[in-house]
Amino acid sequence: MVGEYWMEADRVEQSKVRLARFMARTNRKNTRQREVIVDVFLTLDQHVSLQELLDSVQRREPGVGFATVYRTMKLLVEAGVAYERQFAHGNTQYEPVGLVGEHHDHLMCELCGLIVEFEDPVIERRQTEVAEAHGINITSHRHEIYGSCQDTAGCEARQAADG
Repeated sequence: MVGEYWMEADRVEQSKVRLARFMARTNRKNTRQREVIVDVFLTLDQHVSLQELLDSVQRREPGVGFATVYRTMKLLVEAGVAYERQFAHGNTQYEPVGLVGEHHDHLMCELCGLIVEFEDPVIERRQTEVAEAHGINITSHRHEIYGSCQDTAGCEARQAADG
């Protein structure tokens, strides 16, 4: 548990350093609201929509608006601190860089929106084999698997909480 906290703190600090360097390089200034958004976002351990992030940020800084969160997240993506993920049905979510690993794939429940990140060396190896068999050198890929939760009670509870 203590080791996990230090790994998390190290990841957050590295992201803040990367952002500070990017801001200096691009002559951008920091603001109190942006700092709060960055702090809240980097301590999340899940994918988050702009609305979910705004709700979390407003608990700490009530005056922050949607446009400020939107612009800050675009900045974090540009700085390499966040990933912007476009999921099915136009669902855009953000996640901190380095949350799981440099590369990971996603399992998603179409009913409740649960997103599970995973890494599987067998899948990665097989993708490479298939690409090579077709004469393709992989430069990047997205692997998203859609379905529904096996835990129907948990799924229904998440749906009710969102509804």
